[in-house]
Amino acid sequence: MSENCEVELCQRHDVHEDKVSIVAERMPPEDEMADMAELFKVFGDSTRIKILYILWECELCVCDMAQLLRLTQPAVSYQLKVLKQAKLVKNRRDGKTIYYSLADEHVKTIIGMAKEHLEEEK
Repeated sequence: MSENCEVELCQRHDVHEDKVSIVAERMPPEDEMADMAELFKVFGDSTRIKILYILWECELCVCDMAQLLRLTQPAVSYQLKVLKQAKLVKNRRDGKTIYYSLADEHVKTIIGMAKEHLEEEK
C-alpha cells in the first residue's frame, strides 16, 4: 500500500447494532451480489462502453459500429456478444442486416448516470 493512501478506521469500536441489523436484512442474497459484480465487469471495458454509448444514440449494424470505432467487424461482433449475454443489447434482423440497440431503458439510465456522475466531478 502506498504511503499516500491511508485507511480510515473507527476510533471507537462501538457497533451500531440497529443500523447493522437493518442493512443486513436488506442485503441481497450472495448469488445476486455475485451477478451484480459480473454485470459491472461487463462495463469495465472501454470498447463495450463506446458501443453502449453509440447504441444510446441510435440503432446500428455491426458495419456501422466498426466504422465508428475503427475496429474490425469480428472485434465488434465479439463485444456485442458479451453485451448481449449480459442482456444489455438486443438485435433485430431486417433482411440480411442485423441491427443492434440497447436492451431497455435501464441500460440508458446506467449510461446516463455514469456520464452525469463524471461530468459533476469536473
